[in-house]
Amino acid sequence: MTDPKSFLTSIFNAAVAAADPEKTIRNHLPAKPKGRTVVIGAGKGSAQMAAAFEKVWDGPIDGLVVTRYGYGARCERIEIIEAAHPVPDAAGLEASRRLLEKVRGLTAEDLVVALISGGGSALLPSPAPGLTLGDEIAVNEALLASGAPIAAMNTIRKHVSTIKGGRLAAAAHPARVVSLVVSDIPGDNPALVASGPTVPDTGSRADALASIAAYGMKLPASVMAHIQSPAADAPRSDDLRFAGNEVHLTASAGVSLEAAAAEAERQGIQAVILSDAIEGEAREVGGVHAAIAREVATRNRPFAKPVLILSGGETTVTLRGKGKGGRNSEFLLAFAIGIDGVNGIHALAADTDGIDGSENNAGAFANGSTVARMRAAGVDAKAMLAGNNAWTAFNAVGDLFVPGPTGTNVNDLRAILIR
Repeated sequence: MTDPKSFLTSIFNAAVAAADPEKTIRNHLPAKPKGRTVVIGAGKGSAQMAAAFEKVWDGPIDGLVVTRYGYGARCERIEIIEAAHPVPDAAGLEASRRLLEKVRGLTAEDLVVALISGGGSALLPSPAPGLTLGDEIAVNEALLASGAPIAAMNTIRKHVSTIKGGRLAAAAHPARVVSLVVSDIPGDNPALVASGPTVPDTGSRADALASIAAYGMKLPASVMAHIQSPAADAPRSDDLRFAGNEVHLTASAGVSLEAAAAEAERQGIQAVILSDAIEGEAREVGGVHAAIAREVATRNRPFAKPVLILSGGETTVTLRGKGKGGRNSEFLLAFAIGIDGVNGIHALAADTDGIDGSENNAGAFANGSTVARMRAAGVDAKAMLAGNNAWTAFNAVGDLFVPGPTGTNVNDLRAILIR
């Protein structure tokens, strides 16, 4: 076996490879239309999905997709626009306007292929009448600080938008819309990925209001007034404008975790998958994973060593401080504190899109010596965790994981090796 960091990196790479757009899109190509084929899309993996679609689609196409700054890909017939994530900007507002314009005026003989991946919620600001881009920015900032699960966040986003919640597909009617979705949502509900611009669901504004209250969100008065009015209602899933549309899940956390497990076993390490849909506060989930790892390391239960413990899903971070970091590095800092001084445990927590939070790392590595090494570098791990400053803590000991943009997004990967 190679060194633990190399091994864990190979596990991450196997998970990402299982969600490779060219491989997965090829298996879900729709029937060709009599009329035009228009490609639209949004998300951190949408540009790579567009490039893959161009390679495998045998016929004329044109289109437009929006992705995060720095996540573009070379396309010949599909235009790529880059915009801000996780907080929207004017470039995203213009992209939303152009996407809606792109699908208007189509006929029943035309086909719209929607390439949707995680991150599309922030990349598609399109304020409802009476609201502004500033309102959407305020909503996103409040959501990101709230600690609410992604499903609740996206239900709220759908009710302040003219493009989310199936509205982009409704604008394309009567053209047939086929959505190819890379899921970063625990439970893989495609209507929640990127707040479902082409896939409606049953979430209501009453659900949105309940989540706002439950997580103590402070939203602008104009936003609250809108959500409380019938004007906020999103199209229902039984709306006839969606009849005949198709939705295909092309990649997910579950498939990628299985690929990661297979790679570990190819290298001679037994692998177990706890779940592909773990949610909750990142630091609390980190503490639970640490307790499991300690039990295996010290008592050889509930799994026998050597073993690789895998999990996926999307944790949340309730902001208490103003430090740097993301949910994976925060998870791992809590995990490192929980395994402090225990030998034989090595872990990687990373976002499969290559970016964790606001910095350029996907996550970080940790082992039983991490907290001691931080202390030697003048860093108090617990103080860093209290201030949501996990990036600074791991940067101090050179344990950030920086693979760069991966071209996909199937949520978080947590890999814990116990030797």
